[in-house]
Amino acid sequence: MAFFRDISEDIKAVLARDPAARNGFEVLLCYPGVWALIFHKPAHWLYQHNLKLLARLISQWARFFTGIEIHPGATIGKRCFIDHGMAVVIGETAEVGNDVTIYQAVTLGGTGKDVGKRHPTIGNNVVISSGAKVLGPFKVGDHSKIGAGSVVLEEVPDHCTVVGIPGKIVRRYNVKTEDLNQIDLPDPIAVELECLRRRIVMLENRLKEMEKGKENENI
Repeated sequence: MAFFRDISEDIKAVLARDPAARNGFEVLLCYPGVWALIFHKPAHWLYQHNLKLLARLISQWARFFTGIEIHPGATIGKRCFIDHGMAVVIGETAEVGNDVTIYQAVTLGGTGKDVGKRHPTIGNNVVISSGAKVLGPFKVGDHSKIGAGSVVLEEVPDHCTVVGIPGKIVRRYNVKTEDLNQIDLPDPIAVELECLRRRIVMLENRLKEMEKGKENENI
């Protein structure tokens, strides 16, 4: 049955990506992210079949027990891993691809300015670190990383790393995000300081050229 197959894949995804997970039984009992996805599957089916009140009741029940709020209208792909999960919010028109990892306090939400499609589309193999907010009806490309605490308000191409408020693309490379390495994400402050340093050097060189030009005119 597809339902149980999907649950089995979700559990295997946790075992593959979380070094603290020891076995599938422990994951099933102790990981709220897995249960949030289990509840979401029937809720999403009911929502698609216009039984929206019952779907919302199930999603709110799941929120009460897991601390994770997934609107039943949201589309969640295979092998999604919601790690820790507390305070994760996924909006109604959000679409999450396959093999996505979402950490605690992440919001896939809207800006309040859009109608219809209001929430983001997350590509495959994306890592969204703790506290990140992705707001608006745009896409985050495949194999991209969103740094902890970032606020992303515009489209992100494939294979990018985004950090900061508002989120800025600070690295783009053709590498998958399967290692879940959050330590080596670029420091947005260091990036800005380096840009300022280069700007100062450029201005100093221009100033020297202008002073040299004036000295030649006086000669």
